[in-house]
Amino acid sequence: MTPTTNSSGAASAPVVSLQSVDKSFGPVHALAGASMVVRAGECIGLVGHNGAGKSTFVNVINGRLTPTAGQVQYGAHTAVGGGRNADLAATNGIRSVFQELSLCPNLTVLENYRIPFRTMPRWGWRKAARIAVMTALDDVFPGHGIGPDAVVADLSIAERQMVEIAIAFSARDIAPRLVILDEPTSSLDAGISNQLLDHVRKFCSTGGAVIFITHMMGEIFQVADRIVVMKDGRVVEDRPTGAFTRQTLVDTMGHVAADGGNVAAEKAERVPGDIVLSLPNGLSARKGEIVGLAGLAGHGQAEALARFYFDKTSTWRARRQPDVVFVAGDRGRDGVMPIWSILKNLSLVTLFEFGRRGLVDRHKEGELGATWKQKIQIKTSDLGNPILSLSGGNQQKVLFAKALASSAPIVIMDDPMRGVDVGTKKEVYRMIRAEAEAGRTFLWYSTETDEILECDRVFVFRDRAISAELTGPQISEENILRASFEMQEAAE
Repeated sequence: MTPTTNSSGAASAPVVSLQSVDKSFGPVHALAGASMVVRAGECIGLVGHNGAGKSTFVNVINGRLTPTAGQVQYGAHTAVGGGRNADLAATNGIRSVFQELSLCPNLTVLENYRIPFRTMPRWGWRKAARIAVMTALDDVFPGHGIGPDAVVADLSIAERQMVEIAIAFSARDIAPRLVILDEPTSSLDAGISNQLLDHVRKFCSTGGAVIFITHMMGEIFQVADRIVVMKDGRVVEDRPTGAFTRQTLVDTMGHVAADGGNVAAEKAERVPGDIVLSLPNGLSARKGEIVGLAGLAGHGQAEALARFYFDKTSTWRARRQPDVVFVAGDRGRDGVMPIWSILKNLSLVTLFEFGRRGLVDRHKEGELGATWKQKIQIKTSDLGNPILSLSGGNQQKVLFAKALASSAPIVIMDDPMRGVDVGTKKEVYRMIRAEAEAGRTFLWYSTETDEILECDRVFVFRDRAISAELTGPQISEENILRASFEMQEAAE
């Protein structure tokens, strides 16, 4: 690895270095001899499939986890373990934004900023905190529209993600030296994501460092100076970004699913079925159709999905089989049952389908879990393990399996690919296409243009209304962007 150099040509000082780090959780070896040096002024793209060890690696860096073996050093200070590493990391300016957001939902934006600020004055702190948190939001996300007194629980998931990112970059008693961003754009639309990428570049140009974890390949190539690839708890490659192409990066990560190319290009012409859902705002879908909801985040897409879902499920307990199933993007709030096992989360929707006389058929439940563990590559040694033992991406796979394993004719997906690796995404796209060809209907909101391009028909939202309906060749990034900003048809 070539050391990063500053403008004078001298090698930048290490912010943190890890040497031959191991981390075990009982018989599970999450890290095995992983090494990396992070230097001031560089952005490192940390990539790997779900379960590769990325989250464990960065939790060793920020001190939340103590390594089983190996050494962690913050500048001139060596981590000693015993629960003190988190304090040592914080003292050395290490900050993290986790994939599972950690804001306190019952507190305001202002109060959440106050929590990590150790030397905030006891009296009159609100005025100082209000200035600081709004400055941070304005710097990272110009035009954000988030108020300092807003209660976090009332914010959309995109706004919550923006708040947590801004707090991580904010001015406090100890200046940030390294900011770890774990899937930071997973709930942000393209415009807001670009604002973050611009800020990351600016932060690194002034001597800060960033570890950027994402499955969005384009973002890695836009922002990273160096790419570190992890696989099975090991660092398998560490090279400058220019040494990779998208294909060589995917090859280095390793394939978890067969590469079938672009599913959008494989769409078969099908005769539309009957309309199976219709909403007063003009949104509709036919049997066997994949309908996308696009537009800037927070413009009414999630509300439209929720309205339809609750209308259809208000008498769910009176039915043996649901008419509609839901794949949540905000899995912490709307998706997983945190105290249940992986298998119980996966089988929840299908209990009626293989139950007998009101009792669960454990044998059939086990067969279902084993089938989907293999089919969607859920990385666990035992489906009886707690759902929270999985990485975020693998938790999301469980939510997909839960929905697709059911017989519900309509599947609603609310930005469902948060934290899912590129190989699994391709496999899920193929599953969705196959299910649609068999007559299943999908209603799919996504902040990722590549996913919207997989759809048969797209409704673009602006200001909580539909600004355009696109079909066939009209479905393009240019037309979606045009309709996102203009209340008119996106294609003539």
